[in-house]
Order: sequence, then C-alpha cells, then structure tokens
Amino acid sequence: MNRLLLITERFAPDVGGLASSATRLVTTLSQQGVEIDVVTWSRYLQPGEVLPREARGEKCGLYRIGLYRHWDMTMPHTLNLLEWLHSSRNYDAVWGHYLFPSGFLAVWFGALQGIVSTVSARGNDIDRAMFPPGDFARLRWTLENAQVITAVSADMSRKIQLLCGRDDVLVLKNAVDAAIFTPDANREITKESLGISPDEVVLGFCGELREKKGQQFLLNALTTVRQQRPACLLIIGEVRVSQESIFQQYKTQQPENAHRVIVTGHLAHPELVAEYLQLCDIYLQPSLWEGMPNALLEAMACGCCCIASDAGGIPEVILHGENGFILGRSQLHRLGEAVLECLAMSAEAKNLVKQAARDRILSQYSIDQEKLQLHALINRLIPNSP
Repeated sequence: MNRLLLITERFAPDVGGLASSATRLVTTLSQQGVEIDVVTWSRYLQPGEVLPREARGEKCGLYRIGLYRHWDMTMPHTLNLLEWLHSSRNYDAVWGHYLFPSGFLAVWFGALQGIVSTVSARGNDIDRAMFPPGDFARLRWTLENAQVITAVSADMSRKIQLLCGRDDVLVLKNAVDAAIFTPDANREITKESLGISPDEVVLGFCGELREKKGQQFLLNALTTVRQQRPACLLIIGEVRVSQESIFQQYKTQQPENAHRVIVTGHLAHPELVAEYLQLCDIYLQPSLWEGMPNALLEAMACGCCCIASDAGGIPEVILHGENGFILGRSQLHRLGEAVLECLAMSAEAKNLVKQAARDRILSQYSIDQEKLQLHALINRLIPNSP
C-alpha cells in the first residue's frame, strides 16, 4: 500500500481552483488505492493550532494547521507537524500542490527525510513568483530538486524547462466531472428566480473575481453590450475583498449597469455551480495570466459558448472559431465587441461551437483521462507500486 503526504495551501471547502483541484486529485488517488494524508493551512485557527485528523473517506485524512502572520514562523511549525506524521505513518512520497509554499516545503521535507517528492505547477506560481518580490532562487531550487514535476499545461511545462533545463515535466491536465457539468441537467435555478428578465443576455464568469481574472474587462464588456441590448453579468462566486474597490467605483460611475451585476457568493457544491453555468448565454474568461482554469473547462463541459484570453494554457483547450473564441490579452478592451459579434451568430453556428466545446472536454479533460495521468505519475514517483 502506497502512502502519500500532500501539502496544499487550500482544500475544500476553501474557495478557488487550487482547492478544487487538490480535493479532486486526492479523491481520485484514494479511489485508486493510495492512502493519503493532507496538510493544509487555515486563517481561521490560532497560529500553530492543529485540528484533530478529519477523515475524508476510508483512505484519506485531513490536518488543518493555523497560519502565523509570516511564513518564516508558519513553515518551521508545519515542518514539526510533518515530521510527527511521518514518524507514525512512514510515507513513501510527499506532494506539494503549487510551487510555493507547498511545493518548496514538500521538496525540503522530502530531502530531510529521504523520501521522494513531487510538485505541481498550477499558474501564478510560475508567472508571478519568478518576478520581484517573488523569490526566484527558492522557485528554481524547488524545481531542480523535486524528483517529479507536474504542470497543468504544456505552456507551463515549457516555462519550467526554460527556468531549470528539465525536459521530464509531466503534463497533468485539470479534469471535469462531465456527469455534473453537463448541458442537460434539471435546473431549479431560473433566470426569473435571479431577477433576470427573459430578454436579457447572461454574461457569465465563475470563480473568485480579481485583477488577474480580468475584472475590469468584464465590467467594461457589460457596459458595451448594454449599450445595444439588455444584458447582465452573472458572477458565479465572489469578488475578492482586496478588489472590491474597483467594483464600488463601477457602482458609483455607472449605477444602472452595476445594478445588472449579479454575484452569487461562494457555492460549496459543484452541482449548484453547474446550474448557474447553464444559465449563461456566453461565458467569459478574460484572464491576464493563467495555468489552466477549472472554471473555463466546467463552462465548456456545460456547453457554454466561451470567449477567453490567450493566457497560459487556454489556447490548448480552446480552438478559436471551433469550440470557442480566443481574444489576445492585448485586445481585451474589445471584449464587449467580441460578445456582440458572438451574439450575432446564427443559432445553428453557436450550437455547433457549444457541442464542440463539450466534446473537447469529454475527449481530453475527463476524470478518466486524469486517472490515467495520475497512474503514470504514481508509477514514476514510486516505481513498482501496486
């Protein structure tokens, strides 16, 4: 029986793609017979406080540890917890989900204990951490010393090779449960229940709205579209607290348009997220930088007509004009025009794009595909594993 220790900054019910992907990976690995303990940090506990083990299925346990104000206090205390767990559990490998802080701590702990380590590069951990005030030396050390590296996209794999010369990066794609994220589910949520009139176009965004996700471009697009036809912006998730000032400014300057921004708040259940996605006439992902956004994949699985930027691995999933539409990051100020062009397409043409979007997810980003990738990863990490 293989025993794996996974370190992640976020885990369900935390918000965001990092928590979603970590939770999904742990679930899949547990189903494949791997025993996993997860260590994650919490801002809602006293610094250094460790909650009792939380069972997450037969083969998974979760430990939450309280964050200190700075990482130079949090990491040594977390290392104590990891050492205590390893003394009783005797792990075969350690996995850091995201390069910093989880990845660095996983590689350092693995080196100290003489066990193999793997790290998963997700997005910001490359695109932002390599620039000031990020720690380039720590980033590179982590990449050079992990036994196995996974990246969420081929684009990120190429960046890692440029950073440290490694050509053995395994691309571990995000995956979508297409049985949940489907165009065909029965919906209890309706436009009427959200105060959306039948003639309004629903522009959708899913996740935690912030600068890197193109917050200002989304608001500008709503303004442009509403100059020609009724429309609303449905934010399936929430606005990051640090970014609320931009939203408040929009409310002050354009109160009528801001009135048509609908924010659901955090949704804990994927089935509920899927219901909201199915209401969207056009899904928008105007990211400034990305790994491979879970929300975009889920929208495509729901058969949404999607317009996204060319950030990160997005062009690997969206084939422009075939299963969605790509707008260059230098052209995101034209997002509203792109929406209007899409709305002008015939119903037949839009349906072909929507079907192609779902087909792309079923063939390349399914849970079954992820299971095969994880099987290859475990075999590389722990040779001769069951």
